[in-house]
Order: sequence, then C-alpha cells, then structure tokens
Amino acid sequence: MQAVTFNECTNLRVSSLRIKDAQQMHVIFQKCVNVKAFNLLVTAPGNSPNTDGIHVTGTQNIYINNCVIGTGDDCISIVSGSKNVRATGITCGPGHGISIGSLGAGNSAAYVSNVIINKATLSGTDNGVRIKTWQGGSGYAKNIKFQNIVMYNVSNPIIIDQNYCDQENPCRKQTSAVQVSNVLYQNIRGTSASNVAMKFDCSQSVPCRQIYLQNVALKAEETKQASSSCANVILSYRGDVSPPCSSRS
Repeated sequence: MQAVTFNECTNLRVSSLRIKDAQQMHVIFQKCVNVKAFNLLVTAPGNSPNTDGIHVTGTQNIYINNCVIGTGDDCISIVSGSKNVRATGITCGPGHGISIGSLGAGNSAAYVSNVIINKATLSGTDNGVRIKTWQGGSGYAKNIKFQNIVMYNVSNPIIIDQNYCDQENPCRKQTSAVQVSNVLYQNIRGTSASNVAMKFDCSQSVPCRQIYLQNVALKAEETKQASSSCANVILSYRGDVSPPCSSRS
C-alpha cells in the first residue's frame, strides 16, 4: 500500500516528511493544484519493487525542492495530466532515476507538459533522466527541460523509450504513440555504468522532435568507451555533446 496520498488538494504545502520502507509508492500527489513540497526524505531498499519516491499524477503547478530519495523504483515519476512541474535540488539513488511516464499504457491518451528538472544528483541508479511511453498510446509529452544534472555510475543516463514494455515477452507492435517533443538536456555530466550513455529509442511512426542537447559530457566507468544509440529522433546540438549521436540536425 502507499504511504501518503494527497488527493484533490489546492494550495498544499508539504515539508520535512521522513518516510521509510513503504510497500508501494511513498508520496503521491494526485489531481492537486498549487503544491509546494520541500525537504522530503524517502528511503527504501534498492530491490523493493514499485516503491516510487514521489509520484505526480494529474497535478498542476507543483514545486518539489531539496528532497533526498532512494528507493527500488523511480525517485520521481510524473505521469498523465501533470503540467507545470518543477523539481530542484534532488538527490536520487538507489532507484530507477527521474521519469516522465510511463505514458499511454493500454492505448490510452496521456498528456504531460512544462516540466523542469534542475540541479539533481543521481548515484548508482538504473536510469538517469527518462521519458517512457507505450506503443499504441496517444497524446504528448512536451516542453521538458533537464538541466544542471550530475550522474555517478548511472545506467542509461539519458533515455527516451517510446517502446516501453514491462513484460518478459515482446509487446505487440503498434503505430500510434505519445508524441515526445521540445525536450532540452542542458549541462549534464557524469559517468555511465553502461556502454550506451544516451539512448533515444523513438517511434518510427511518431518520431521524437525538437530534442536539444547542450553541454552534455557523459563518460563510461573505468576504461569502457561510451556511445549513443539513436533511432527516429530529430536532434539539435548546442555546445559540446559527448558521446554524440550519428543522427542530428
């Protein structure tokens, strides 16, 4: 069960919560408007499933600041109906990183816009900053900024996955998809635990558009050479970007 759920709240302020070892999600903001969440500490074992730290769903105008989160799932997850989301000063790890999504499951429509993740540190997480959508969905994830982020030994530091599938057998191929557009990755540096430091696995029928990379420096741990994997994405580079994709505009 979830630890704390704030449902349909307006002008909400949450500060200095300490939550440990919830059976599922720790803090949920659901259908809220005008939220400030400060100084939250969320901890759970790295192998505990579905234990998201902060889960934002159907919520508008939320500011999350100065939070330390370590769980077995996403440190922060932002899903459909969320708009004007800002998170700053986030420390994340262990966990699955900071995620927008998943979106579009079960051929559903999903809408997320105006998200800023700024000044975050991620250590030893399965992902860094991630956007994940299911095939067959519709809607959009747009106007998103990931800025001033440091990663240490993170698998998949930067990833957009429009072919997300959480089952053992491959999911059925579908042509519709949630449109991912106008995403900025700015001032991101650190080390990747995997060879592929940046992965853009976008939809063939609904490619990722307006994806901007500015001052990105990701290196592989130890002596491995980091690379990028890019499919069905329109990229623009600003400043130095390493490792670069072969696909760019």
